[in-house]
Amino acid sequence: MSGSIQDTFFEECEELLEATDEGLTAIEGGDRDPEVVNAVFRAVHSIKGGAGAFGLDELVAFAHRFETVFDEVRTNRLELGEKLVQLLLRASDHLCDLVATARDGGETDEAHHNVLIAALDEYIPEEEEDLTFEPMGLGGAGFAPAAIDLPVVPQEETYRIRFHPMKEMYGTGNEPIFLFQALKELGELEVKLDDTELPGFDAIDVAESYIAWDLVLITSEPRDKVEAVFEFVEGLCELSIEGDGDAEADAQALAALDAAFGVAPSIEDGETTPAPFEQPAPALTPEADSAPAGDKAPSPKAEAAKSEQRGPKPTLRVELERVDRLINAVGELIINHSMLAQQIANLDVADVRDVETELEGFKNLARDIQEGVMSIRAQPVKPLFQRMARIVREASSATDKTCKLVTEGENTEVDKTVIERLSDPLTHILRNAVDHGIEKPEDRAENGKDRVGEIRLSASHRSGSVCIEIKDDGAGVNRPRVKQIAIDKGLIPENAELTDSEIDNLLFLPGFSTAKEVSNLSGRGVGMDVVKNAVTGLGGRINITSTPGKGSTFTIILPLTLAVMDGMVVSVADQTMVVPITSIVETMRGSDDMINNLGADGTLLSIRGNFVPICDVAGALGLSKQDDQPPGVYLLVETETGQRSALAVDDIHDQRQVVIKSLDGVCGEIAGVAAATILGDGKIAMILDPESIIAASPSAAAFDTDRRMNNAVAS
Repeated sequence: MSGSIQDTFFEECEELLEATDEGLTAIEGGDRDPEVVNAVFRAVHSIKGGAGAFGLDELVAFAHRFETVFDEVRTNRLELGEKLVQLLLRASDHLCDLVATARDGGETDEAHHNVLIAALDEYIPEEEEDLTFEPMGLGGAGFAPAAIDLPVVPQEETYRIRFHPMKEMYGTGNEPIFLFQALKELGELEVKLDDTELPGFDAIDVAESYIAWDLVLITSEPRDKVEAVFEFVEGLCELSIEGDGDAEADAQALAALDAAFGVAPSIEDGETTPAPFEQPAPALTPEADSAPAGDKAPSPKAEAAKSEQRGPKPTLRVELERVDRLINAVGELIINHSMLAQQIANLDVADVRDVETELEGFKNLARDIQEGVMSIRAQPVKPLFQRMARIVREASSATDKTCKLVTEGENTEVDKTVIERLSDPLTHILRNAVDHGIEKPEDRAENGKDRVGEIRLSASHRSGSVCIEIKDDGAGVNRPRVKQIAIDKGLIPENAELTDSEIDNLLFLPGFSTAKEVSNLSGRGVGMDVVKNAVTGLGGRINITSTPGKGSTFTIILPLTLAVMDGMVVSVADQTMVVPITSIVETMRGSDDMINNLGADGTLLSIRGNFVPICDVAGALGLSKQDDQPPGVYLLVETETGQRSALAVDDIHDQRQVVIKSLDGVCGEIAGVAAATILGDGKIAMILDPESIIAASPSAAAFDTDRRMNNAVAS
């Protein structure tokens, strides 16, 4: 049981660390909203409290210093300067490392740990100021303290606390035991459970909260310290805090102020007000004194929170393996629907309209279930983008450059598996952007640029796919140097004529590196080829565009989900195949007068006055077909670079939703094939990769060469 509780704690830590990073990023951007500061403080405080329950002393000690500094900030005793903000960002990164070490094991970087602790200690006062009651600004107003006979405030106060958690509080991972432990640190605490609202066993609703606590705290700490314990569960509980000396202290303080400022006793309706400092404490009425704690009215804040239904939405934590099994079951359901539709189509029955109508309803229901299940796995890329900010900070520090990361589209939702496997490629690209893309501050200043380099990381949905762009405003790709390095390494022949796009894509070749020296970031010949392999393994593609002096843009296109997609079912050399619908612009039937020859092997298709290369799918896949077979159907597809080509296929059957089955571990990598699926008749169909088919087409190569020559002549 303790293991599962600790796992839950670490899951909560991930969310709290995300909140910390989000708040610090907002602060770095100039947001000084007190609520943002309080949110970071509460997150770090929660991590410290949970870590203390599991005896994670190193994590507790560091989090304590972190929250102490933030406490100084939120009480306006410390100003958030640029130096402090950068320190807090580094401290947040280290706090993340400490949580990971506590969860996964390993050792902490002691040198870095000690440096950060020493830096945080510089902002923590050596001695906490003695917080005692002082009337408003009397010393500053020139009054002699001896002339005011102020009442002596008791050193110890007794607080009676009524604490009733709402069910939403438990949904956030907060536990009353942690609050009680924090109160225990303030003084002597007595806890009494109130289970009078607990129903019988058969009537219990596990989602409800029935129990409350009555607490008595004797402490010399001020009231705001007691209230601060419940600050991060405000709105998630019914809370009342009453001190025995509240009424007396208020009356005496007001009397002291009246005497200090010479306010005469007022007489109204013949009733004489007692002299200052002689007013007795108001006695409690028998009704109020005898009322049970449970009948006390909850605080106005709690009532407002209850009426407005504040708090996070209820969530349910489920193992990812269970969701995967459900997704696989939905995939089989879709395949089963295709098989039923095929069987009905093969029936020799005159009228099957009613059956087809019901089958269409089955299809829509299956799609709704599939979309619902996929939404369970879908997560916003915001946590991933927040982690990338740390990568940019570390890379900037290692290269003595100043860079900032700007993120867009953080709420774009992507399959959880995609997010997990996308972390390494993004890390490589961002490090490459800082190391090779962004110039030194002095060089940027000479070129009229801001000394701070900007890297923009954005995510968006484009026609059923996820598009992630990493754009920097650096120097761009030095194409002559890149080409020469590729020649020197034997990656391309010396007389190779390459387009700008082809030179840019040399960066993805295995073993290619432009670094002159081996460093912690680059120079080992490993990096961008790993990026391309990782993206390809996700069923996506990556492209680079660059403008010298302006910067470079890496574009990653990924499928929205790794399980189901819409595809066009076609025939190629008597084989049934599927083309992803997202890459198809339009379909058309060809004729002889639309086909034009280009060179020895190339052919072009004339479409409304424009020419596009024809890519023979059968030839690209090594399939043979009859020579006298007439021209069939053409699928006009567009690559990520904007280049259009016509895929020549024999026929089009229909458009349908197919379940993606990976070929990894089955038959290895096949050029032109991305994955496979199971059709309604039970046969396996290959899912084509239009990008690789076009790349292997002689027509596309000849067309690109011809276009490049024409551009050279025109220039």
